[in-house]
Amino acid sequence: MPAVAFSAKHLEMEILPPMHRDDESGYASGSSSETSIPDVFFTKPHLRFLNRQLQNLEPQDILRWCITTLPGLFQTTAFGLTGLVTLDLLSKMKIPRPQQVDVIFLDTLHHFSETLALVDRVRDRYSLVNIHVYKPAGISSSEQFAQQYGEKLWETNDQLYDWAAKVEPAQRAYRELQVNAILTGRRRSQGGKRGDLDIVEIDEAGLIKINPLANWSFQQVQDYIRANNVPYNSLLDQSYRSVGDWHSTQPVQTGEDERAGRWKGQPKTECGIHNPRSKFAQFLRQQELRKQEEALEEALRSEVKIESS
Repeated sequence: MPAVAFSAKHLEMEILPPMHRDDESGYASGSSSETSIPDVFFTKPHLRFLNRQLQNLEPQDILRWCITTLPGLFQTTAFGLTGLVTLDLLSKMKIPRPQQVDVIFLDTLHHFSETLALVDRVRDRYSLVNIHVYKPAGISSSEQFAQQYGEKLWETNDQLYDWAAKVEPAQRAYRELQVNAILTGRRRSQGGKRGDLDIVEIDEAGLIKINPLANWSFQQVQDYIRANNVPYNSLLDQSYRSVGDWHSTQPVQTGEDERAGRWKGQPKTECGIHNPRSKFAQFLRQQELRKQEEALEEALRSEVKIESS
């Protein structure tokens, strides 16, 4: 029977064709059967088994498993504390160049100046790491962003803001860099939708997401940063804990949840890149329908004016 699997290149579960065997050895291999071996995939039982096993490992061991198992592996980060811990752990593993994990940073054009300064410090500290910066399509400044989408888009249409500033650039990065799997900085202790994170997840488009520090608390992350002298965002010394865009991030009060300063007073808890892609596909369809309706209404108004004249 063919295997039912989650593929890193397909939107849904698919039926994988039988592998063609090498004529001499009788076995499939990466070199002899490249066209018939499927992309990276996990069956549901395999994924459950992996999460049970990886759950008991330290982050360093999870990262080693990722490097030896997953081609097309990248780290996505906005250089929060957890992402910085992951970056530092990787830097100490002495990974050969072909297996080094590149970083993807989404520059929304609305980051704090302190965040951008941190990116430069990270480049200096981890000079062997390639940082791929992706911005909103065709835009290089916040002024241009406002010209194209209007002032304060995050207030007038937050879903369009998430799409334009984060989701589309992320999808473009995954496509251009041929990303199969990403390391994220999400942890269960961050609360909200992250409270029941698995170590390994697969989104609806087949992207494999690894959360190597899912088990760590904020205190563990902070202790590691201090003990290893890892550069961090200076805003964290001003009562911030989770830092995103300047317009949606506030300091956290004593006793508040770690991410309480993000989108304060709103039901929103995620920036978009970790939400289902189908949500944004539906949103874009609605936007297109709205444009068509507006165009039709304008055409009807023009026709009425012509008839009345």
